[in-house]
Amino acid sequence: MSEQTTALVTGANKGIGYEIAAGLGALGWKVGVGTRDDRAREEAVARLRAAGADAFGVPLDVTDEASVTAAAALIEEQAGRLDVLVNNAGITGGSPQEPTTVDPETIRATVETNVIGVVRVTNAVLPLLRGSASPRIVNMSSSVGSLTLQTTPGGETGPIAAAYAPSKSFLNAVTIQYAKELQDTNVLINAGCPGFVATDLNGFRGHRTPEQGAAIALRLATLPDDGPTGGFFDDAGVVPW
Repeated sequence: MSEQTTALVTGANKGIGYEIAAGLGALGWKVGVGTRDDRAREEAVARLRAAGADAFGVPLDVTDEASVTAAAALIEEQAGRLDVLVNNAGITGGSPQEPTTVDPETIRATVETNVIGVVRVTNAVLPLLRGSASPRIVNMSSSVGSLTLQTTPGGETGPIAAAYAPSKSFLNAVTIQYAKELQDTNVLINAGCPGFVATDLNGFRGHRTPEQGAAIALRLATLPDDGPTGGFFDDAGVVPW
């Protein structure tokens, strides 16, 4: 089995996820590119390999149990191990999302991907992570998931979003629960905020580049063994819950 550090990045075919995969690949890591779009996955892997990364494709739909189970098996077959999981795949649910008019199915679908999908993938690969000397889990969140910032007058928390913003608050809460359960292990799990990045999720309105957005994930993925767990961080430091 390979002794090379191995990571899985979900939603890694474009945007922040792709840059996270590229950044980890640049460290000499073996990187699984997880996405449900076959063509996009193949193109992303080809680009990463052309840049010198040791990348491999992982067919992965985080909302599908069978897909996630097969992905975990593929990682074990391809790498024999997993050291880092970056739960990056996510959706906004579209707009508008005023709570008085939002379709409950929009909320359901957003939570299914942004929260339940994270739990599904994390639990599927946790047996592999437990075999690592320094396992790390990074959940890509958002400042809009901060209840403190959401209730701070003048805070930059974007438009009213009854599906997306609460899904990130939910993800943050789940991250804390994982950290509590895993506190006596060597698994470090944290939530990371990439900032307002220009991606297709926001119509490229963001003022940060995908490379800048990926930086926090790279930092949390490479934490030392005495690093924090159960925290919420951005490039400037701790983000209030």
